[in-house]
Amino acid sequence: MSIVKLNNQGVKNATAFGSITGLGSIIFIKKLTASSSSTLSFVDGSDGVVLDDTYKEYVFTFKNIHPANDSSSEFRFNMSTDSGSNYNVAKTTTHFISQHAESDAEASLEYRSAGDLAQGTGFQTLTVDIGNDADQNTSGTLHLYNPSSSTFVKHFTSTMSATQSSNYMVESFVAGYGNTTSAVDAIQFKFETGNIDAGDICLYGIA
Repeated sequence: MSIVKLNNQGVKNATAFGSITGLGSIIFIKKLTASSSSTLSFVDGSDGVVLDDTYKEYVFTFKNIHPANDSSSEFRFNMSTDSGSNYNVAKTTTHFISQHAESDAEASLEYRSAGDLAQGTGFQTLTVDIGNDADQNTSGTLHLYNPSSSTFVKHFTSTMSATQSSNYMVESFVAGYGNTTSAVDAIQFKFETGNIDAGDICLYGIA
């Protein structure tokens, strides 16, 4: 474990700090930009994408993901073990949301059973009912842990912020695992219905 050393007796009077080592690095890998895109996919070995044992953790960031449709626009993802030929990894997940109406008429925290899976192979919802007004979208992160493991299942966690079509602010929390000991080598994102009108997804490796 790294230790920060103060070269003076008190923080208030400190003029120099010792070095901090071993903190790791965040390595940018790939950025995909949507433009009326039906899907956005990251496939290991394709167009500069790395999704293998180079890193033990991968992070996807979502910036201003805007749906083409105004209703039923759940933003979703799935995993592949065959380089994107099939996105159908069995998943067990949990999903809860906090929300607050723009009008201040309602606020709630709730478990969302409609958003979880029990060994389901379909696409996992990351956030729900995103509006397609000019000022509405979703942003957040998805962490995928050790996807290349040939021993363990593939855990993931996600936190998303979204503006709903009914003018609610929603924070969505998803966690779960892909129940496969095969290497996950591709990830695909899409809306429940309609295209991804605009927005960026970036992939990073944690060294």
